[in-house]
Amino acid sequence: MKEQSAPVRLWTTDFILLMLCNFLLFLQLHMIVSPLPSYVQDRFHANAFQVSLFTCLFALSAIVARLFSAKALEKGFRNAMIYIGLSVALLATLGYYFAAGIAVLLLLRMVFGVGFGLSSTAFPTMASDIVPVKRMGEGMGYFGLSTSLAMSMGPIIGVTLLQGAGFVTLMLSTAGVIAVIYPLSYSLTRKKIAKKKTTQAISMQSSHQEQATRDVASVSGAKPGSKEKAPFNRKLILPSVLNGLLSITYGGLVGFIVLYGKEAHLANPALFFLFNALAVLLVRPFAGRIYDSKGPKALLIPGAICIALGLVTLSWATTMPILFVAAFIYGIGYGSMQSSIQTWMIQVVAPAQRGMANGMFLNTLDFGIATGALLLGAIASLTSYTEMYRYSVLFMALFLLIYLIQGKRSGSFQIETHPLLSHTHITATDSAASHDTNDVQVAPDKRN
Repeated sequence: MKEQSAPVRLWTTDFILLMLCNFLLFLQLHMIVSPLPSYVQDRFHANAFQVSLFTCLFALSAIVARLFSAKALEKGFRNAMIYIGLSVALLATLGYYFAAGIAVLLLLRMVFGVGFGLSSTAFPTMASDIVPVKRMGEGMGYFGLSTSLAMSMGPIIGVTLLQGAGFVTLMLSTAGVIAVIYPLSYSLTRKKIAKKKTTQAISMQSSHQEQATRDVASVSGAKPGSKEKAPFNRKLILPSVLNGLLSITYGGLVGFIVLYGKEAHLANPALFFLFNALAVLLVRPFAGRIYDSKGPKALLIPGAICIALGLVTLSWATTMPILFVAAFIYGIGYGSMQSSIQTWMIQVVAPAQRGMANGMFLNTLDFGIATGALLLGAIASLTSYTEMYRYSVLFMALFLLIYLIQGKRSGSFQIETHPLLSHTHITATDSAASHDTNDVQVAPDKRN
Protein backbone atom coordinates (compact mmCIF):
# COMPACT_ATOMS: atom_id res chain seq x y z
CA MET A 1 0.00 0.00 0.00
CA LYS A 2 1.35 3.40 -0.92
CA GLU A 3 2.25 5.54 2.09
CA GLN A 4 0.94 9.07 2.43
CA SER A 5 3.54 11.77 2.86
CA ALA A 6 1.36 14.19 4.81
CA PRO A 7 3.41 15.94 7.50
CA VAL A 8 2.84 14.82 11.07
CA ARG A 9 1.39 17.52 13.30
CA LEU A 10 3.94 19.26 15.53
CA TRP A 11 2.13 22.14 17.20
CA THR A 12 -0.23 20.24 19.49
CA THR A 13 -1.72 21.63 22.70
CA ASP A 14 0.57 19.42 24.77
CA PHE A 15 3.66 20.61 22.92
CA ILE A 16 2.75 24.26 23.44
CA LEU A 17 2.06 23.71 27.15
CA LEU A 18 5.37 21.90 27.56
CA MET A 19 7.20 24.80 25.90
CA LEU A 20 5.45 27.29 28.19
CA CYS A 21 6.22 25.31 31.36
CA ASN A 22 9.85 24.88 30.34
CA PHE A 23 10.11 28.59 29.48
CA LEU A 24 8.79 29.66 32.90
CA LEU A 25 11.02 27.17 34.72
CA PHE A 26 14.18 28.55 33.10
CA LEU A 27 12.89 32.14 33.22
CA GLN A 28 12.66 32.18 37.00
CA LEU A 29 16.12 30.62 37.21
CA HIS A 30 17.79 33.25 35.06
CA MET A 31 15.83 36.10 36.64
CA ILE A 32 17.97 35.48 39.72
CA VAL A 33 21.23 34.09 38.29
CA SER A 34 22.51 37.26 36.61
CA PRO A 35 21.53 39.92 39.19
CA LEU A 36 22.58 37.76 42.17
CA PRO A 37 26.37 38.34 41.77
CA SER A 38 25.85 42.11 41.82
CA TYR A 39 23.56 41.84 44.86
CA VAL A 40 26.02 39.62 46.74
CA GLN A 41 28.95 41.89 45.93
CA ASP A 42 27.12 45.04 47.03
CA ARG A 43 25.55 43.63 50.21
CA PHE A 44 28.22 41.23 51.45
CA HIS A 45 31.30 42.82 49.77
CA ALA A 46 32.17 39.47 48.17
CA ASN A 47 35.14 39.02 45.85
CA ALA A 48 34.99 37.47 42.36
CA PHE A 49 35.68 33.95 43.63
CA GLN A 50 32.94 34.11 46.28
CA VAL A 51 30.53 35.44 43.69
CA SER A 52 31.33 32.54 41.36
CA LEU A 53 30.43 30.03 44.10
CA PHE A 54 26.76 31.03 43.88
CA THR A 55 26.60 29.83 40.29
CA CYS A 56 28.95 26.90 40.79
CA LEU A 57 27.33 25.30 43.85
CA PHE A 58 23.83 25.75 42.47
CA ALA A 59 24.81 24.00 39.24
CA LEU A 60 26.58 21.14 41.01
CA SER A 61 23.57 20.46 43.25
CA ALA A 62 21.29 20.45 40.18
CA ILE A 63 23.60 17.92 38.51
CA VAL A 64 23.46 15.58 41.51
CA ALA A 65 19.68 15.87 41.63
CA ARG A 66 19.35 14.99 37.94
CA LEU A 67 21.28 11.78 38.47
CA PHE A 68 18.34 10.72 40.60
CA SER A 69 15.55 12.27 38.50
CA ALA A 70 16.71 10.59 35.27
CA LYS A 71 16.36 7.17 36.91
CA ALA A 72 13.00 8.14 38.37
CA LEU A 73 11.74 9.21 34.94
CA GLU A 74 12.76 5.85 33.44
CA LYS A 75 10.69 4.16 36.16
CA GLY A 76 7.66 6.35 35.42
CA PHE A 77 7.73 8.72 38.39
CA ARG A 78 7.42 11.80 36.21
CA ASN A 79 4.77 13.65 38.21
CA ALA A 80 6.62 13.24 41.48
CA MET A 81 9.78 14.74 39.99
CA ILE A 82 7.88 17.74 38.63
CA TYR A 83 5.93 18.63 41.78
CA ILE A 84 8.59 17.79 44.37
CA GLY A 85 11.14 19.74 42.35
CA LEU A 86 8.89 22.78 41.96
CA SER A 87 8.01 22.75 45.66
CA VAL A 88 11.64 22.56 46.80
CA ALA A 89 12.60 25.36 44.40
CA LEU A 90 9.71 27.53 45.59
CA LEU A 91 10.52 27.09 49.29
CA ALA A 92 14.22 27.79 48.70
CA THR A 93 13.37 30.95 46.76
CA LEU A 94 11.14 32.27 49.54
CA GLY A 95 13.94 31.46 51.99
CA TYR A 96 16.19 34.09 50.39
CA TYR A 97 14.29 36.66 52.44
CA PHE A 98 15.74 35.23 55.67
CA ALA A 99 19.33 34.89 54.43
CA ALA A 100 21.43 37.25 56.54
CA GLY A 101 24.84 36.01 55.39
CA ILE A 102 26.71 34.50 52.46
CA ALA A 103 26.76 30.99 53.97
CA VAL A 104 22.97 30.82 54.37
CA LEU A 105 22.37 32.22 50.90
CA LEU A 106 24.80 29.67 49.42
CA LEU A 107 22.98 26.85 51.22
CA LEU A 108 19.63 28.04 49.86
CA ARG A 109 21.06 28.19 46.34
CA MET A 110 22.15 24.57 46.70
CA VAL A 111 18.68 23.56 47.91
CA PHE A 112 17.18 25.46 44.99
CA GLY A 113 19.54 23.58 42.67
CA VAL A 114 18.17 20.26 43.94
CA GLY A 115 14.60 21.38 43.22
CA PHE A 116 15.47 22.73 39.80
CA GLY A 117 17.43 19.60 38.94
CA LEU A 118 14.52 17.31 39.82
CA SER A 119 11.93 19.20 37.76
CA SER A 120 13.94 20.42 34.76
CA THR A 121 14.53 16.99 33.21
CA ALA A 122 10.84 16.09 32.89
CA PHE A 123 9.61 18.70 30.42
CA PRO A 124 12.19 18.18 27.63
CA THR A 125 11.82 14.41 28.00
CA MET A 126 8.05 14.68 27.60
CA ALA A 127 8.57 16.95 24.57
CA SER A 128 10.98 14.54 22.87
CA ASP A 129 8.39 11.78 23.29
CA ILE A 130 5.71 13.65 21.33
CA VAL A 131 7.80 15.27 18.58
CA PRO A 132 7.49 13.37 15.25
CA VAL A 133 10.68 11.51 14.37
CA LYS A 134 11.12 13.05 10.93
CA ARG A 135 10.76 16.52 12.48
CA MET A 136 12.90 15.89 15.56
CA GLY A 137 15.45 18.60 14.73
CA GLU A 138 12.75 21.15 13.97
CA GLY A 139 10.58 20.18 16.95
CA MET A 140 13.34 20.13 19.54
CA GLY A 141 14.70 23.32 17.98
CA TYR A 142 11.42 25.07 18.70
CA PHE A 143 11.26 23.50 22.15
CA GLY A 144 14.84 24.57 22.86
CA LEU A 145 13.76 28.08 21.91
CA SER A 146 11.81 28.20 25.18
CA THR A 147 15.05 27.57 27.09
CA SER A 148 17.11 30.01 25.05
CA LEU A 149 14.53 32.80 25.30
CA ALA A 150 14.23 32.28 29.05
CA MET A 151 18.01 32.40 29.41
CA SER A 152 18.02 35.66 27.44
CA MET A 153 14.94 37.39 28.89
CA GLY A 154 15.43 36.30 32.51
CA PRO A 155 18.57 38.38 33.16
CA ILE A 156 16.96 41.53 31.70
CA ILE A 157 13.88 41.18 33.90
CA GLY A 158 15.93 40.23 36.96
CA VAL A 159 18.44 43.08 36.70
CA THR A 160 15.63 45.58 36.04
CA LEU A 161 13.71 44.40 39.12
CA LEU A 162 16.82 44.45 41.32
CA GLN A 163 17.83 47.95 40.26
CA GLY A 164 14.32 49.38 40.24
CA ALA A 165 12.52 47.64 43.10
CA GLY A 166 15.08 45.76 45.20
CA PHE A 167 15.97 42.18 45.99
CA VAL A 168 12.76 41.34 47.88
CA THR A 169 10.61 42.21 44.87
CA LEU A 170 12.91 40.15 42.67
CA MET A 171 12.60 37.20 45.04
CA LEU A 172 8.79 37.39 45.17
CA SER A 173 8.59 37.72 41.39
CA THR A 174 10.65 34.57 40.80
CA ALA A 175 8.53 32.72 43.37
CA GLY A 176 5.42 33.88 41.51
CA VAL A 177 6.74 32.50 38.22
CA ILE A 178 7.33 29.11 39.85
CA ALA A 179 3.77 29.15 41.24
CA VAL A 180 2.31 29.69 37.75
CA ILE A 181 3.89 26.44 36.52
CA TYR A 182 1.72 24.35 38.87
CA PRO A 183 -1.65 24.86 37.11
CA LEU A 184 -0.08 24.82 33.64
CA SER A 185 1.59 21.47 34.21
CA TYR A 186 -1.48 19.91 35.84
CA SER A 187 -3.23 19.12 32.55
CA LEU A 188 -0.03 17.47 31.28
CA THR A 189 0.55 15.34 34.36
CA ARG A 190 -3.09 14.21 34.44
CA LYS A 191 -3.12 13.26 30.75
CA LYS A 192 -4.74 9.91 30.08
CA ILE A 193 -4.65 7.81 26.93
CA ALA A 194 -8.03 7.62 25.20
CA LYS A 195 -8.78 3.96 24.49
CA LYS A 196 -11.21 3.98 21.60
CA LYS A 197 -9.47 6.20 19.10
CA THR A 198 -5.96 4.93 19.75
CA THR A 199 -6.33 1.14 19.88
CA GLN A 200 -5.22 0.69 16.28
CA ALA A 201 -2.41 3.22 16.68
CA ILE A 202 -1.08 1.50 19.79
CA SER A 203 -1.23 -1.86 18.03
CA MET A 204 0.81 -0.47 15.13
CA GLN A 205 3.33 0.99 17.54
CA SER A 206 3.66 -2.33 19.39
CA SER A 207 4.47 -4.21 16.20
CA HIS A 208 7.04 -1.56 15.31
CA GLN A 209 8.63 -1.91 18.76
CA GLU A 210 8.92 -5.70 18.38
CA GLN A 211 10.75 -5.32 15.08
CA ALA A 212 12.92 -2.57 16.56
CA THR A 213 13.88 -4.75 19.50
CA ARG A 214 15.38 -7.27 17.11
CA ASP A 215 17.27 -4.42 15.41
CA VAL A 216 18.71 -3.26 18.72
CA ALA A 217 19.67 -6.78 19.71
CA SER A 218 21.77 -7.08 16.60
CA VAL A 219 23.52 -3.81 17.42
CA SER A 220 24.10 -4.17 21.16
CA GLY A 221 24.33 -7.91 21.52
CA ALA A 222 21.52 -7.96 24.08
CA LYS A 223 18.95 -10.71 23.97
CA PRO A 224 15.45 -9.71 22.82
CA GLY A 225 13.12 -9.46 25.78
CA SER A 226 16.00 -9.25 28.22
CA LYS A 227 15.37 -7.07 31.26
CA GLU A 228 19.01 -6.38 31.84
CA LYS A 229 19.91 -2.76 32.43
CA ALA A 230 20.83 -1.01 29.19
CA PRO A 231 24.51 -0.04 29.11
CA PHE A 232 25.58 3.58 28.99
CA ASN A 233 25.47 4.87 25.44
CA ARG A 234 28.99 6.07 24.62
CA LYS A 235 27.64 8.09 21.72
CA LEU A 236 26.51 10.65 24.31
CA ILE A 237 30.08 11.46 25.34
CA LEU A 238 31.06 13.69 22.42
CA PRO A 239 27.94 15.92 22.39
CA SER A 240 28.11 16.15 26.19
CA VAL A 241 31.71 17.41 26.08
CA LEU A 242 30.82 19.90 23.35
CA ASN A 243 27.79 21.12 25.29
CA GLY A 244 29.94 21.65 28.36
CA LEU A 245 32.48 23.74 26.43
CA LEU A 246 29.71 25.84 24.91
CA SER A 247 28.13 26.39 28.32
CA ILE A 248 31.41 27.57 29.86
CA THR A 249 31.23 30.66 27.65
CA TYR A 250 27.63 31.25 28.72
CA GLY A 251 28.64 30.92 32.36
CA GLY A 252 30.91 33.92 31.92
CA LEU A 253 27.97 35.90 30.59
CA VAL A 254 25.31 35.10 33.16
CA GLY A 255 27.79 35.35 36.02
CA PHE A 256 29.69 38.49 35.18
CA ILE A 257 28.01 40.59 32.47
CA VAL A 258 26.63 43.04 35.03
CA LEU A 259 30.01 43.39 36.76
CA TYR A 260 31.68 43.77 33.35
CA GLY A 261 29.25 46.59 32.61
CA LYS A 262 30.44 48.43 35.71
CA GLU A 263 34.07 47.96 34.69
CA ALA A 264 33.46 49.12 31.11
CA HIS A 265 31.09 51.93 32.21
CA LEU A 266 28.18 50.57 30.18
CA ALA A 267 24.78 51.99 31.07
CA ASN A 268 22.72 48.78 31.00
CA PRO A 269 24.77 45.66 30.20
CA ALA A 270 21.78 43.38 30.81
CA LEU A 271 20.46 44.51 27.41
CA PHE A 272 23.05 42.10 26.01
CA PHE A 273 20.52 39.36 26.64
CA LEU A 274 17.75 41.19 24.78
CA PHE A 275 19.74 41.28 21.52
CA ASN A 276 20.93 37.76 22.20
CA ALA A 277 17.27 36.69 22.41
CA LEU A 278 16.43 38.46 19.15
CA ALA A 279 19.21 36.58 17.38
CA VAL A 280 18.05 33.27 18.84
CA LEU A 281 14.49 33.96 17.68
CA LEU A 282 15.75 34.72 14.20
CA VAL A 283 18.01 31.71 13.76
CA ARG A 284 16.23 28.90 15.63
CA PRO A 285 13.46 28.04 13.10
CA PHE A 286 16.01 27.80 10.28
CA ALA A 287 18.48 25.89 12.44
CA GLY A 288 16.04 23.06 13.12
CA ARG A 289 15.33 22.53 9.44
CA ILE A 290 19.01 22.68 8.54
CA TYR A 291 19.71 20.06 11.19
CA ASP A 292 17.03 17.72 9.78
CA SER A 293 18.42 18.02 6.26
CA LYS A 294 22.19 18.36 6.76
CA GLY A 295 22.97 17.19 10.29
CA PRO A 296 24.81 18.93 13.16
CA LYS A 297 28.03 19.77 11.27
CA ALA A 298 26.28 22.46 9.22
CA LEU A 299 25.38 24.28 12.44
CA LEU A 300 28.08 23.51 15.01
CA ILE A 301 31.11 24.72 13.05
CA PRO A 302 29.74 28.12 11.93
CA GLY A 303 27.99 28.46 15.30
CA ALA A 304 31.26 28.05 17.22
CA ILE A 305 32.89 30.69 15.02
CA CYS A 306 30.02 33.09 15.76
CA ILE A 307 30.37 32.46 19.50
CA ALA A 308 34.09 33.28 19.35
CA LEU A 309 33.49 36.45 17.32
CA GLY A 310 30.76 37.54 19.72
CA LEU A 311 33.01 37.13 22.76
CA VAL A 312 35.88 39.02 21.14
CA THR A 313 33.54 41.85 20.15
CA LEU A 314 32.12 41.92 23.68
CA SER A 315 35.60 42.30 25.18
CA TRP A 316 36.06 45.48 23.13
CA ALA A 317 32.62 46.91 23.93
CA THR A 318 32.97 50.43 25.30
CA THR A 319 29.59 51.64 24.03
CA MET A 320 26.12 50.13 24.04
CA PRO A 321 25.89 49.71 20.22
CA ILE A 322 29.04 47.54 20.24
CA LEU A 323 27.52 45.52 23.08
CA PHE A 324 24.39 44.97 20.99
CA VAL A 325 26.43 43.78 18.00
CA ALA A 326 28.36 41.37 20.21
CA ALA A 327 25.13 40.02 21.68
CA PHE A 328 23.56 39.48 18.26
CA ILE A 329 26.60 37.61 16.90
CA TYR A 330 26.80 35.46 20.03
CA GLY A 331 23.05 34.75 19.85
CA ILE A 332 23.27 33.50 16.27
CA GLY A 333 25.90 30.98 17.32
CA TYR A 334 24.26 29.95 20.58
CA GLY A 335 20.78 29.68 19.05
CA SER A 336 21.95 27.33 16.33
CA MET A 337 24.22 25.19 18.50
CA GLN A 338 22.31 24.51 21.70
CA SER A 339 19.24 22.83 20.20
CA SER A 340 21.42 20.94 17.70
CA ILE A 341 23.38 19.31 20.52
CA GLN A 342 20.22 18.44 22.45
CA THR A 343 18.60 16.86 19.37
CA TRP A 344 21.81 14.95 18.66
CA MET A 345 21.76 13.46 22.17
CA ILE A 346 18.11 12.46 21.90
CA GLN A 347 18.58 10.77 18.53
CA VAL A 348 21.38 8.41 19.58
CA VAL A 349 19.53 6.78 22.51
CA ALA A 350 16.56 4.47 22.82
CA PRO A 351 13.20 6.10 23.70
CA ALA A 352 13.39 4.69 27.24
CA GLN A 353 16.70 6.52 27.75
CA ARG A 354 15.52 9.96 26.67
CA GLY A 355 15.26 11.02 30.30
CA MET A 356 18.90 10.10 30.74
CA ALA A 357 19.88 11.90 27.52
CA ASN A 358 18.03 15.08 28.49
CA GLY A 359 19.48 14.80 31.98
CA MET A 360 22.99 14.61 30.55
CA PHE A 361 22.29 17.58 28.28
CA LEU A 362 21.09 19.70 31.21
CA ASN A 363 23.86 18.43 33.49
CA THR A 364 26.59 19.35 31.04
CA LEU A 365 24.84 22.69 30.53
CA ASP A 366 24.91 23.38 34.27
CA PHE A 367 28.38 21.91 34.70
CA GLY A 368 29.68 24.16 31.94
CA ILE A 369 28.06 27.21 33.49
CA ALA A 370 29.47 26.28 36.90
CA THR A 371 32.94 25.65 35.47
CA GLY A 372 32.76 28.87 33.51
CA ALA A 373 31.79 30.86 36.57
CA LEU A 374 34.60 29.31 38.61
CA LEU A 375 37.42 29.41 36.04
CA LEU A 376 36.50 32.69 34.43
CA GLY A 377 35.86 34.23 37.84
CA ALA A 378 39.39 33.27 38.86
CA ILE A 379 40.76 34.77 35.64
CA ALA A 380 38.80 37.97 36.23
CA SER A 381 40.17 38.28 39.77
CA LEU A 382 43.72 38.02 38.40
CA THR A 383 43.23 40.21 35.32
CA SER A 384 39.97 41.95 34.42
CA TYR A 385 36.54 41.10 33.06
CA THR A 386 37.68 42.36 29.66
CA GLU A 387 40.56 39.88 29.57
CA MET A 388 38.29 37.17 30.95
CA TYR A 389 36.02 37.30 27.89
CA ARG A 390 39.02 37.13 25.57
CA TYR A 391 40.32 34.05 27.36
CA SER A 392 36.88 32.41 27.08
CA VAL A 393 37.35 32.27 23.29
CA LEU A 394 39.84 29.46 23.93
CA PHE A 395 36.99 27.16 24.91
CA MET A 396 35.40 27.60 21.48
CA ALA A 397 38.76 26.86 19.86
CA LEU A 398 38.89 23.64 21.91
CA PHE A 399 35.28 22.91 20.87
CA LEU A 400 36.21 23.09 17.19
CA LEU A 401 39.39 21.09 17.68
CA ILE A 402 37.64 18.20 19.43
CA TYR A 403 34.74 18.12 16.99
CA LEU A 404 36.92 18.23 13.88
CA ILE A 405 39.36 15.61 15.16
CA GLN A 406 36.53 13.26 16.12
CA GLY A 407 34.85 13.76 12.76
CA LYS A 408 38.06 13.00 10.89
CA ARG A 409 38.73 9.96 13.06
CA SER A 410 35.30 8.45 12.46
CA GLY A 411 35.40 9.34 8.77
CA SER A 412 32.04 11.08 8.93
CA PHE A 413 30.34 13.93 10.77
CA GLN A 414 26.93 12.27 10.40
CA ILE A 415 25.36 10.79 13.53
CA GLU A 416 23.87 7.31 13.73
CA THR A 417 20.37 7.46 15.14
CA HIS A 418 19.28 4.70 17.49
CA PRO A 419 17.53 1.76 15.72
CA LEU A 420 14.43 2.23 17.87
CA LEU A 421 14.04 5.89 16.93
CA SER A 422 12.19 5.28 13.69
CA HIS A 423 9.62 3.19 15.58
CA THR A 424 8.84 5.54 18.45
CA HIS A 425 6.17 7.53 16.66
CA ILE A 426 3.12 6.52 14.69
CA THR A 427 3.00 7.69 11.10
CA ALA A 428 0.54 10.31 9.92
CA THR A 429 -1.53 7.61 8.19
CA ASP A 430 -1.78 5.46 11.31
CA SER A 431 -2.55 8.28 13.72
CA ALA A 432 -4.90 10.58 11.84
CA ALA A 433 -7.63 10.10 14.41
CA SER A 434 -5.38 10.66 17.38
CA HIS A 435 -4.10 13.99 16.07
CA ASP A 436 -7.52 15.55 16.50
CA THR A 437 -7.51 14.94 20.24
CA ASN A 438 -3.76 14.80 20.93
CA ASP A 439 -4.05 11.17 22.07
CA VAL A 440 -0.87 9.24 22.81
CA GLN A 441 0.88 12.56 23.24
CA VAL A 442 2.14 12.41 26.80
CA ALA A 443 2.73 9.06 28.42
CA PRO A 444 0.85 8.67 31.72
CA ASP A 445 2.76 8.64 34.98
CA LYS A 446 2.75 5.42 37.02
CA ARG A 447 1.54 7.35 40.03
CA ASN A 448 -1.62 8.60 38.26
